[in-house]
Formats: sequence, C-alpha cells, structure tokens
Amino acid sequence: MESSVSLSELFPTTSPATTGARSPNELGQEDFMELMVAQLENQDPTKPMDNFEFLSQIAQFGTVDGIQGLQKGFSDMSSILYASQTLEASGLLGHKVVTGSNLGVLAADETLDATIKLPSSSSGVTVFVQDMSGRLVHSRSLGAAEAGDIDLQWDGSDDEGNLAPPGQYRVSAEAVVGGQAQALSVHTHSLVESVSIDPGGAGVMLNLAGGDQVDLTAVKSIL
Repeated sequence: MESSVSLSELFPTTSPATTGARSPNELGQEDFMELMVAQLENQDPTKPMDNFEFLSQIAQFGTVDGIQGLQKGFSDMSSILYASQTLEASGLLGHKVVTGSNLGVLAADETLDATIKLPSSSSGVTVFVQDMSGRLVHSRSLGAAEAGDIDLQWDGSDDEGNLAPPGQYRVSAEAVVGGQAQALSVHTHSLVESVSIDPGGAGVMLNLAGGDQVDLTAVKSIL
C-alpha cells in the first residue's frame, strides 16, 4: 500500500500572494484539486482521512486563494485612486487654493489674499502681517463684523505707506468677542505652481508659490 501524502505539505498556508502570472513552483486551483484526488486515491483504506481534516484542507486553500484575490483587488483599487488624484492635481496648476496655512506670498503688482474665519460676531477684528523674521509689517482694524468668513486683500503697503518687498508673509488676526480678545484662523490663498508625484506611492503633492508643499488632501477649497 502506498503511503498517504499530506496535502498540507504540498500546499502550505504561507503561500505568498501574487498579482501577476503564477510561477512554476506555485499551485493554482486545478493543481490543488488534482492533489486532493490523488491523496484520496492513495490513502490507506484502514486509516481513511478524517472528515474534519479533509474539510480543513479545502477551507485552507479557499482562505489563501481568497486573501490573494483581495490583495490584488486592493492593489488595483489603489492604482486607480492614485491615477485619479494625479489627474485632479494636474488640473490645479495655475489656480489658487486655500489650505490650512496662514503663510502667503506677496508677488509683484499683486495682492496677498486670505480668508479669516470668524466663529461668532465680534465688536472688533484686527489683522496683522509679519515678514518671515517676525517683524510686524502691517496691521489693520476691520471694525465690527458678523460671524462667518472675512475676505482679506493686502496690497503690500506697510504701516508707513511704503511697498513691502515681494516674498512670503505670515497673516494673523484676532477678534474681540464678549470683551475678550481671541485669535482667529487665517487661511491664505496660494498659487499652485507644480505637482510632485511620489514614486513610492505616498501621495500627490502640490508645490505652492513661496516654496511650500502640501498634500492634495490638505486643500480646503479651490478659487
């Protein structure tokens, strides 16, 4: 009588997932069934395979094969989403976007634009513009304001009426609410100059005027 061959030895549970054609050393569904039939034909009649073991081996194959299928499906889905992000990012070239940053660029003969978030009505809103060394270049009182978004434009004039040099500036604001001063969120409008695609698949990055780089998902709105 021929000795019984264990299918678990021929088809291990740790078979690696593949996304392309199988190598000659890998087993597919047809190979598995052939081995299963051979195992049944060559088993010892006095010691037939236990039903539980038989079903366990079938489930083992189904689990491994199913995991490999899921991995390939997730890989394909990731590629599609990545391509979609790349296409979306390329459409932003030359447009201004709003991110969570309060750093903006003052270009020659242009204004530095920003949006101030006012959560509740205020008796007085004040705006501050600083250069990258922290020096206060410009401040402006906007007076009382209702809750909502406040659009801001700065033409580059400092507090003495002189034009500040083009470059990057930090914009901040505060509001008096209920007699107390509180800082406000300020989001500058930044020009998208180029797009970077990470070859490792980490994401699509937008290169903004002034040298800042943000992930595509950080864009709050497109202007």
